[in-house]
Amino acid sequence: MLDVKRLIMLRDLAEHAKVTVVADLHGITPSAVSQQLRTLEAEAGAALVYREGRGVLLTAAGRALAAQCEHVLAALERAEGAVRALDNDLSGEMSIGCAPSILPSVAAPLVAGLAVRHPRLRPRIVQAEPDEAVQLLKRNRLDVAIGYRYHLLGTPLPSGVTAVPLFDDPLTLAVPEELREAVERNGLVVLRDFAWISAPAPSTCREVLLHACHNAGFTARIEHACADLRSALPLVATGLAATVLPNVLCSEPPPGVAVLPLPSKGRIIEALVRAGTELHPAVAATLGVLATQTPHPVPSSGRPAGKAVAA
Repeated sequence: MLDVKRLIMLRDLAEHAKVTVVADLHGITPSAVSQQLRTLEAEAGAALVYREGRGVLLTAAGRALAAQCEHVLAALERAEGAVRALDNDLSGEMSIGCAPSILPSVAAPLVAGLAVRHPRLRPRIVQAEPDEAVQLLKRNRLDVAIGYRYHLLGTPLPSGVTAVPLFDDPLTLAVPEELREAVERNGLVVLRDFAWISAPAPSTCREVLLHACHNAGFTARIEHACADLRSALPLVATGLAATVLPNVLCSEPPPGVAVLPLPSKGRIIEALVRAGTELHPAVAATLGVLATQTPHPVPSSGRPAGKAVAA
């Protein structure tokens, strides 16, 4: 019988391609990982890994076994959920990861909603960007991860997780008020020589801004980096910079800032769970509360910046 924990190590090696990374993920030494993989090879009756230079690669048998790992884990999660569904005691701690940009609009209402509908559940909110949250989810450090993916970037859904779409969050362009009419009339090209504000690299928000400006025919000159793009709006109000940011961050723009919708798909806000856990009572309850929440739409302060981004 194959050991599930060793299967997970093999899956992680297939994903990260480094024994040291797998060791860090599992809190053990690289030599311990190697020992566990050798034991898994004995259990499987086949060579699963081999060394090439200073790295470790999976054999054909290793890749085949790693590919089945997610199915095995999902089946085990469904089995555990079937048992828990027989217990009507909906209580305990729920670890919920949430991207910083959607904490106010999603996480706070979720905590309030769970307190009303399922008072014996104890939500624990953990701030985490989507990539980090997925890793925590796969390592059972989180029960639910609330994050986003940008349509423009075509980011695939990570393996081993199930996504529950919550709502679409459009992209908006924040510019100095005096440039409103020019941008509404001619689009982003008006800002080709302007200073831009974006999140520090690496960042999907930054990639989207660069992509949008590239579509408009120029390379954005990013001069300011703000991890929280809400803080970019006062910089825009100085009249010396512009930014592209998600709609949920624009609910209260300061005076002097024009917030214009872009005719392009923004990002999908979604809840991620480990495949097979959707029917766990506590997870299902959390997803049920999330499904009833719709953030208040941000009123448009002008016509779309028609030529800003190709639809």
